[in-house]
Amino acid sequence: MASHRRPKPPSRTRVTVLTATAAAAVALSSQAAHADPKPTTEEVKAKVDKLYHEAEVSTEKYNGAKEQQDKLKKQVDALQDKVARGQDELNTLRGELGSLATAQYRSGGLDPSLQLMLSSDPDDFLDQASALDQLTAKQAESLEKIQSKQRALAQQRKEAQAKLGDLADVREALGENKKKFQGKLAEAQKLLNTLTAAEKAKLAQEEQRSSRAASDRVELGNEVSASARGAAALAAAASKVGTPYVSGASGPGSFDCSGLTQWAYAQAGVQLTRTTYTQINDGPRIGRSALQPGDLVFFNNTSHVGLYAGNNQVLHAPYPGKFVRYESMEYLGSFQFGVRP
Repeated sequence: MASHRRPKPPSRTRVTVLTATAAAAVALSSQAAHADPKPTTEEVKAKVDKLYHEAEVSTEKYNGAKEQQDKLKKQVDALQDKVARGQDELNTLRGELGSLATAQYRSGGLDPSLQLMLSSDPDDFLDQASALDQLTAKQAESLEKIQSKQRALAQQRKEAQAKLGDLADVREALGENKKKFQGKLAEAQKLLNTLTAAEKAKLAQEEQRSSRAASDRVELGNEVSASARGAAALAAAASKVGTPYVSGASGPGSFDCSGLTQWAYAQAGVQLTRTTYTQINDGPRIGRSALQPGDLVFFNNTSHVGLYAGNNQVLHAPYPGKFVRYESMEYLGSFQFGVRP
């Protein structure tokens, strides 16, 4: 008779391993089903363009803080020089008064009023009206000079200290904005690194189609600049076609957008401020239809600036990784207005 044995049940360990394996497989399948699809080249480009715009905003804030820092530094240096000169003058006045006291002592003893003055603050002494009649006219004049100089010196020291505080705040803002734009640029580069060689080539082709490379001939038409300085600034900027964009740079070997316009106008003898947010006030504003070569043109909520070159073309420093070039206004974003320095 055949033997009918009941199958041996699987061990607890085996069941546990099988269950865990099945659960992991389900989890991986679920993750794969719900994983975000890889962004398209167009989506990467849109994100990168947005990051470049955000980096440019931080760059212009950095430029503004840098300009403010330079001004404050000059003011602090001037105040500190003034304090040093004032201290020397005060020491001279005290020396003269000391000589007067010495002469008085030799001629018959030190006047109590001078003794009091030399051993305490002259301000306290002069505030004691009852003691004024003890002073000779010469002594009173010397004391008043010292008192006036001390007050001026105290005020100058106070101003210098306040400026030093402002300088510290501006330097902090400078560091924060530099960190921000460097972070945005790093994030943009990280996104670009996710693209394949073919995708990068596609982006490069689109970039070439949408802009004029440095070596291309650009048709600027025959528009005339509104002034000799505008023509000179545009010519200076044209000499820098092919120069690399660098955040915070103002030439002559590299530029950001407002650094290029500032440098170009400086060659024409016109001093512009450093940032897009202040250059908008460096001349009267004009509409698009009134633009002439050499005018400043602002885009993207005034975070970007270039020089109008004629025939709807702008000469500008675009963004990191690119070079000073001509580009059609249609590709630069939202036009705000022009400014004629």
